[in-house]
Amino acid sequence: MRLNRYLNSLLAILALGMGVSAPALAQDSYPSKPLKVVVPFPAGGATDILTRAITEKLAAKLGQSVVIENKPGAGANIGAAYVAKAAPDGYTILMGSIGSHSIAVSYYKDPGYQFKRDLTAISTAGTLSNIVVVSNELPVKSLAELVALAKKEPGKLTCGSSGTGGLIHLTCEMFKVAAGIDVLHIPYKGTSLLMPDLISGRVTMALDTLPPYLPMLKDGKVRALAITTAKRSALMPDLPTIAESGYPGFESVASYGFFAPTGTPPAIIERLNREINAVLVDPELKAKLAQQAIEVAGSTPQALAAFVDGEIAKWATVMKASNIQRE
Repeated sequence: MRLNRYLNSLLAILALGMGVSAPALAQDSYPSKPLKVVVPFPAGGATDILTRAITEKLAAKLGQSVVIENKPGAGANIGAAYVAKAAPDGYTILMGSIGSHSIAVSYYKDPGYQFKRDLTAISTAGTLSNIVVVSNELPVKSLAELVALAKKEPGKLTCGSSGTGGLIHLTCEMFKVAAGIDVLHIPYKGTSLLMPDLISGRVTMALDTLPPYLPMLKDGKVRALAITTAKRSALMPDLPTIAESGYPGFESVASYGFFAPTGTPPAIIERLNREINAVLVDPELKAKLAQQAIEVAGSTPQALAAFVDGEIAKWATVMKASNIQRE
């Protein structure tokens, strides 16, 4: 015991002599064990694909393995709450989605954590495009024709989503407000359950993420009318944006970013930010994820935090305009 106290005291004296603290010395050795990245969605989805592609290369840069742990449920809140309550030591981080870091703040009365209090931004990771996709049973070939039909038959058209309170649901609500149309929202427990009803015509439209629909669009089973991003997609360059189709400023993207528990040492946040940003400029990674309609890009922690603030305000406004009550 005396020897341990002596060694600890000696370490502190040496650290002070070098102008650094003992915790700083520990951070210099970071990471000294595997990291865990929590994905708040099931394996195999876009968030999971993005996370695994990034962390595979991140592990090589950090010199430690990175383990993916999927914790789906409650609109990404289960996984986000788990990380929010984890030790702030840099070994448990979150791949946050727009659901966990923007929509949940306004939509849920008690998501199990307070995002701005409990989680700290590390870096953005990427964005995923959404599209306006309709059943072939619907006699429309453009967004203008869709809006005209919805106005002609108010309350008759339906908009499917992968669940109440998610980005797809709220994007549909935002479009309804922008276009001044009355469309009934039909929630499903995931896109995979929505797709068959969209193909058959039981649901008339969706404003869903692009990747799951690429095979069906190629086979002509459904029809895309517009994309929700500010600019056109390289995967579908002929598909107009909603903004250029008569609704300037309309934009909705599934955004992703890395977050750590609040209290994680700044030196560790800086190290993770530097290595993640280095991975995100890798040409091989960018090309691989582009095929999934995912555009990767890093940022400073400050830029991600500012983006989150803007998205929180944006989706709170959509909820108010759509008269959506908190759950």
